[in-house]
Amino acid sequence: MRKSFLYISLVAAVTGTGCTKDFDEINTDPTRSSPANFDPNYFLSSSQWEHANAISGYNGPILFQSGWVQIFASTSSGAANYYSNADKYVPSSNTNTYLGSSWNVAYRSASLANEAIETTTNRPELSNLANIATIMKVLNAQYLTDTYGDIPYTQALQAKTNVTLPVYDKQQDVYKAMLADLDAAVGKLDPAKTGPTADLFPYKGNVAQWKRFGNSLLLRMAMRLVKADAALAKQYAEKAAAGGTLASVADDAFIKGDEANGYRNANTAALNVAGDFYEVRWSKTLIDYLKGTNDPRVGVIAEVPAAGLAGNQSFGLAGNNDPAIQKGLPNGFDLNAGATDISKSPGYAGGTGTGADFTPIGQYSRPRSAVYGNYSGPVFVLSYAESELLLAEAAVRGWNVGGTAAQHYANALGGAIQSLGAFGGAATVPAATVTAYVAAHPLDVSSQTASLKMINEQYWATTGVQLNFSEAWNNWKRSGYPVLTPVNYPGNFSGGAIPRRQPYPLSEATLNGANYSTAVGGLTGGDVWTSRLWWDK
Repeated sequence: MRKSFLYISLVAAVTGTGCTKDFDEINTDPTRSSPANFDPNYFLSSSQWEHANAISGYNGPILFQSGWVQIFASTSSGAANYYSNADKYVPSSNTNTYLGSSWNVAYRSASLANEAIETTTNRPELSNLANIATIMKVLNAQYLTDTYGDIPYTQALQAKTNVTLPVYDKQQDVYKAMLADLDAAVGKLDPAKTGPTADLFPYKGNVAQWKRFGNSLLLRMAMRLVKADAALAKQYAEKAAAGGTLASVADDAFIKGDEANGYRNANTAALNVAGDFYEVRWSKTLIDYLKGTNDPRVGVIAEVPAAGLAGNQSFGLAGNNDPAIQKGLPNGFDLNAGATDISKSPGYAGGTGTGADFTPIGQYSRPRSAVYGNYSGPVFVLSYAESELLLAEAAVRGWNVGGTAAQHYANALGGAIQSLGAFGGAATVPAATVTAYVAAHPLDVSSQTASLKMINEQYWATTGVQLNFSEAWNNWKRSGYPVLTPVNYPGNFSGGAIPRRQPYPLSEATLNGANYSTAVGGLTGGDVWTSRLWWDK
């Protein structure tokens, strides 16, 4: 892995975008090695690393979706006031920068995947690499369209052929194209041929695992469409299941940081900023949900800091992870001594410490340092538990995906708990505990509504504790579960509603104005936080 990371900066340096004719010739220094001389495998690893950056840290999800769907809560004052974007839907001084970061970094990841495809042309021995790179392109495109709406897809990544003002494809068309492209790429993967040699997923180039990942991504995309195009959703969900989806937690897709070589997990880097470390806590909504069934993940993910302000702000001082004392912070409160001060919240837990060492949020649970404080920890992309929950829902809907909804739900619940082991030994739950918990909490099959509620609440909790905030948000938009009470904090940018998209980057109106205007014209309500996407019914 170390060699893969060392190539990331080098490869990124030779794949910058431009907007002129004869791009390659003009931008190639004849005294230096050209991109054609690089091993295209390292374009893949660079694409994977950039995708991890797009879906984590300050590039967007932790500052927006983490609080929108009440995974995290924050008092959002003092040093960490930028979390007001998430917890209260109130702009901070850098909101416009944050909302464009996911766009820029995800397209960078897609462009690197595209380079891998182009540099494998006429090299049949690298066909698996080319098709895996296509999977990465689609992975990024789904993230982009689910976050923003209509996006450039068919004309994207073509600056080298002088397409510098790409049209925005309608989300409906983007989804149809992505499904077709992904299906074709997965179908061409051949485990008998060489796999990629610089793979940052735990697969380490295992083509059979990539095939299962591709099918699970196809399933996830299909299930997004259950309300927008049920027939298309059913078609591709059944096809994905027949092709073979993620088979166990050993197939979980994540990308680990490499702290020794300067590649830090962006979520950890954000949470370890002083203001974040002090003020960001688990939401009451999440902790109450997990404690309601004595979920063993409570003691894994959460800790109450040591008493007092100093104890709450000390990075190296572990808290108490006894499940019985964990309390989630209610969303929508602050430390400003007014009507929305945390001390005025219903059921206020009380602070800890005395005098100058008092903190009013001392009894509320934060992400456990031993689990989420590792800069080399994983950024989850797609897990076995997610895949099994989607299969459970498909089965509830009567689709032919093999097995029963109850079986898939049980698989998912066990996998969700086991998946946290990727964060290290402190996050590992004994197998006997997992087995007993799964047996005691079967799927409610008394009605379709009861099953869908249980499945999708579990999806939210699972992706939430994996810190895959964007996926928790998108599935909440799709399913409506869990039922969340919005925050209506003074000065918010969404009229007191939970945001359903991010506005486009401000640069798009300047750099690609005509196509941007067309895209905005197709949004009911315009380029605002509350406009619904095509599949978001």
